[in-house]
Amino acid sequence: MGALISLLLLGVYGTGVWKFWNGFERTNYSKGFQNRLFLSILWPVLLIGKSYRKNFTKALKGNRR
Repeated sequence: MGALISLLLLGVYGTGVWKFWNGFERTNYSKGFQNRLFLSILWPVLLIGKSYRKNFTKALKGNRR
């Protein structure tokens, strides 16, 4: 059971990294590779900040109305 939960959490983490990486151009952050990598990998920790949450949402959903 623990292995299943770990696999599920790893899947959620990987999906978050992938979606943020692909939607990074929609954010307000500078477009450097290191910045993109850092912000993509640390997304669970950075979600604490309101500004990052807004940009994360932009990256995931885009500018749909």
